[in-house]
Amino acid sequence: MGEKTHSLWHFRFIDQIINSMTEGVFTMDVKGRITSWNRSMERISGYKAAEALGKTCRLLQFSRCFGKACPAGIENCKIIVEGRAESKECALQHKEGYDVPVIKNASVVRDENERIIGVVETVTDLTELTRARQQAEEAFLKLGEIHRLDNIIGKSHAMQKVFSAIRAAAASDATVLIQGESGTGKELVAGAIHYNSHRKEFPLVTVNCSALSETLLESELFGHVKGAYTGAIRDRIGRFEEAEGGSIFLDEIGELSPFIQVKLLRVLQEREIERVGESKKRKVDIRILAATHQDLYERVREGHFRDDLYYRLKVFPILLPPLRNRKEDIPLLVSHFIRLFNQKTGKTLQSLSQAAMQMFLDYDWPGNVRELENAIEHAFVLCNQDPIEPLHLPVEIRRVEGGVAFAQGSGREGGFPHGRKRLSKKALLELLDACDWNKAEVGRRTGLSRTAIWKYMKKWDIPLQKKGQ
Repeated sequence: MGEKTHSLWHFRFIDQIINSMTEGVFTMDVKGRITSWNRSMERISGYKAAEALGKTCRLLQFSRCFGKACPAGIENCKIIVEGRAESKECALQHKEGYDVPVIKNASVVRDENERIIGVVETVTDLTELTRARQQAEEAFLKLGEIHRLDNIIGKSHAMQKVFSAIRAAAASDATVLIQGESGTGKELVAGAIHYNSHRKEFPLVTVNCSALSETLLESELFGHVKGAYTGAIRDRIGRFEEAEGGSIFLDEIGELSPFIQVKLLRVLQEREIERVGESKKRKVDIRILAATHQDLYERVREGHFRDDLYYRLKVFPILLPPLRNRKEDIPLLVSHFIRLFNQKTGKTLQSLSQAAMQMFLDYDWPGNVRELENAIEHAFVLCNQDPIEPLHLPVEIRRVEGGVAFAQGSGREGGFPHGRKRLSKKALLELLDACDWNKAEVGRRTGLSRTAIWKYMKKWDIPLQKKGQ
């Protein structure tokens, strides 16, 4: 192969490499005229090579060069003086007139005598990245909207106290313990605290402590290193590290095993963690928000929860009232959820009938706000025109008259044969024993659904199975 043929082959090879690059690449001579223009520059700018060759880079009208507008000629371009331009995000003007976000970089090309013979510039298209950034910002703003304080509904005195506590908690970095029955909105409160705090631009990471076994929860919270246990095929960061700079919400904190309680206590005291299978201590900058539906103080007295961890968690306690203790908020909540389900379903329902609203006000709401939301959703399935009537409501609510009362029993032993009677924890335990812990049979005797019986058992911390079974 002759020297000329070899040089031609080498040039074509380099040309193919440049044209295969996803980055735009173009070169200019010492007079600032464009001498080459790869395919990616055609895609990014809209100008074909034939349209760009011989022109200057002013063709692209970059929004900034060395922090200012592009100069009139190459002799005034600072790249000739500096030898290289720093990478900067800017925009070029597409042939069709719109701006394209890019990263621009440039270097001079010198001959063997160090004389400048030209300039090479690279242009990285940031359109997709910019779109992803916008989507992330929109998602962040949407999260902020979801967790706005006014999305927690209530005008009652009890809820006003909760709002004041949320504002105080958001203004500090103290550990918060949110206590309340299931369905009272503990996660909403945690979100409102985080998204109204100085940590709002960092993650809010949620972990349900009752959903995983001790081993899995340890790995989930603290992460692990490769080989820490069977199946740990690679290093994995835990949720504490994921929450760096932000907050971690530990739901159902009362379910933690003694071993995890010790490890969490160390995080609260030292703000550092160790991954499973590793002895290296890692500092974490996080805020801990915890929640439970249980009486943690009672758990401490019973020996199920560490007292030192309890006092570390309840630096700033927030107690959420059950819905039965703030029934004046029910009309507000009903209106809120009707609006929500109108948006979701495309329906245009406006209100409950007077009889249906009275049933809502009379009902005890063992499932709290979550149960009320589910009741409205149930009504939306059945109702197609205003107003929502009693027949559209779940059976448990329709069976209520005058408070926490249940339809007359069947007359069988263990039921309520003498009219209506308030269900208590003691009465429920007696019925469970009489029915051999068959929840469906208890439901039949009380006039309640099996789900309602299960909710009462959860509310009063009654195990689903009789001890010893």
